[in-house]
Amino acid sequence: MSTTESVKASVSNLQEIYNAYKENNPQARIRNAAQDLGVSELELLCLSLGETVTALQGPFEDFLKEVKSCKRVMALTRNDAAVHERKGEYKNVSFTPHAGLVLGEEIDLRLFMNRWKFGFAVEEPFKGEKRCSFQFFDATGEAVHKIYMTESSDMEAYAALVEKYKASADWTLPLMDKKNSRPAQAAEAQIDKNKFAEAWLNLKDTHDFYLLLRDFRISRTQALRNAPEGHAIPVGNDFHRNMLEKASETGTEIMVFIGNPGCIQIHTGTVSKLLQTGPWYNVLDEDFNMHLNETLIKESWVVKKPTADGIVTSLECYDASGEIIVQFFGKRKPGTPENENWRSLISDCM
Repeated sequence: MSTTESVKASVSNLQEIYNAYKENNPQARIRNAAQDLGVSELELLCLSLGETVTALQGPFEDFLKEVKSCKRVMALTRNDAAVHERKGEYKNVSFTPHAGLVLGEEIDLRLFMNRWKFGFAVEEPFKGEKRCSFQFFDATGEAVHKIYMTESSDMEAYAALVEKYKASADWTLPLMDKKNSRPAQAAEAQIDKNKFAEAWLNLKDTHDFYLLLRDFRISRTQALRNAPEGHAIPVGNDFHRNMLEKASETGTEIMVFIGNPGCIQIHTGTVSKLLQTGPWYNVLDEDFNMHLNETLIKESWVVKKPTADGIVTSLECYDASGEIIVQFFGKRKPGTPENENWRSLISDCM
């Protein structure tokens, strides 16, 4: 059997398996199906190429600058344990060699475009109607970001973007990379705790924390365990509930960061409607939804980082592998001190 015939047979087999899976699990989302079947979400999506799925060609930086033509959309970024959905318009899109930014008051993103390898326009049935979206994936087939059209979107602009950026008719999915293992980290005994504590106390910006981890070759959770006294406090894995409830009651504006290696999505504002649904703790507001799988939270910390504007306090949740799930901050802009209402709220929850 030739390589081409082998690939076609493999795709046909996966289609049959996926069809059977959907019959037995009609409510399952494609990401969950992929996990259950041991394949990537991208592989399942590509089963519908040429039907409900259209491959897009880059550069995706140019594409993202044109998404504003679609007007009001819903941006979705997630990891295994948390989902962040925010409605708004893509405004003030810019790129440097290191990262991209979307800096609208509603849609606020940090983009790491070296992870954006594949893009698609997707049309799928949803609640009796057709739902249209743009979906982007990394080299391993993991979703990094999705953009859903809403009732307020400009569908003519959507169609124009699909037409402009669609890949050639003979496009086929290249071989995908295997998932990378986590980079090697220093053993606890190798960490110079005094030097690390000194470097922590000399931070001038929260963004410098990444450089601190890189310089000492340690993970975030290693950093928290070795933080200067009083700067990283372990808390219960239900701390976020109490915090969000108090934020809702007091109208305190907060920031919610959820991301993956290709994109970080941020909500700034109040939270109102809170709801538990099975293992998921949810914010279900009109323009912002958060879904947090509490069963996957292994560690939670209140973290205090020095900056040129004073201490900045965050609540951070981590999974069993030490990957960050979600970060919560008080609303603030660079150049301004942390909101005292946020500090008081965190203190009241301790």
